[in-house]
Amino acid sequence: MSRADRLADLVEERELDLLLVTNVVNVRYLTGFTGSNALAVVGRDVRRFITDFRYVEQAAQQVEGFEREQGPQDFLGALTDGWPPGELRLGFEDDHVSVRRHQRFREVIPDRIALEPAGGLVESLRVVKEPGEIQRIAAAAALADEVYGVLREQGLVRVLERDVALVLEDEMRRRGAEPAFDSIVASSERGALPHAEPADVPIAAGTLVTLDIGARLDGYCSDCTRTWATGELPDDLAEAYALVLRAQEAGLAAVRPGPEGREIDAVAREIIEAAGHGEHFGHGLGHGVGMEVHEAPRLARTAEAALAAGNVVTVEPGVYLPGRGGVRIEDLVVVTEDGHRVLSGTTKELVTVH
Repeated sequence: MSRADRLADLVEERELDLLLVTNVVNVRYLTGFTGSNALAVVGRDVRRFITDFRYVEQAAQQVEGFEREQGPQDFLGALTDGWPPGELRLGFEDDHVSVRRHQRFREVIPDRIALEPAGGLVESLRVVKEPGEIQRIAAAAALADEVYGVLREQGLVRVLERDVALVLEDEMRRRGAEPAFDSIVASSERGALPHAEPADVPIAAGTLVTLDIGARLDGYCSDCTRTWATGELPDDLAEAYALVLRAQEAGLAAVRPGPEGREIDAVAREIIEAAGHGEHFGHGLGHGVGMEVHEAPRLARTAEAALAAGNVVTVEPGVYLPGRGGVRIEDLVVVTEDGHRVLSGTTKELVTVH
């Protein structure tokens, strides 16, 4: 069954006739179209794809199973007609639609068609990856491992954090990928900032450096964090690293079909709390990764969704010591029928890079 057919089933379950898909990531998931402007309408007997003049030829090459249309210059004006007859209930992705765009929908879509909030339907399909999607994510993860290998050979000490980030992202592009997000390079006390931006500061010897990178390759993302030493560490930082590694491996071991995200989070969090660092681990244990670097499911204290085979998630506990430094260790993991498979290949043992 095609993705559009499975979506049509969900549309019917929501007692809707059609779904208007406007999020470009969701449009790509359903149609294969990689351009920046398109929308799709999906129902039991409706497969409608609309793009603008710039992408007509591209859509002809990429989009199958949908009736392809070229929209007018006023793009949403394409929704004025082309609808099945009668009164209809049209779902729209309310989690991606601004108030202004919703007003425009109401101006151009006939009054006989009721607009109903229906966000999350496509995302509920995306949460369980098909084998081909897992292969693409694994390829993006392997590419990130290669990039880490290059940086390890080049070294860190006395190099500006910003220049390290440039090396990481340039190496991704050399391999045909794009950064999935702005790389994090955080050394010394800046490592206590979970989402620190690389700064124009040289990396010192005898400290920790947190490196968080992700590649987007063939439409799919990876996400991997490693924390490296730049020489002999003070006891508190060495102990923090050992603690986070122990928590990360315990959380990883708990990943399998069945447990809720909050249960996996608790496994790692309890280890960190027992060591007296609960207040230094303020974010969730992990998140889903796929066409976007942050998507469902989540591993967090409030995450009630159970893991299922085909989910791809991160496991990334951290300890952040204000004024001293921080540690985060993150693997990308696919949930399998009988457990999990780690996609990140870069060692997690504490390595020293001068």
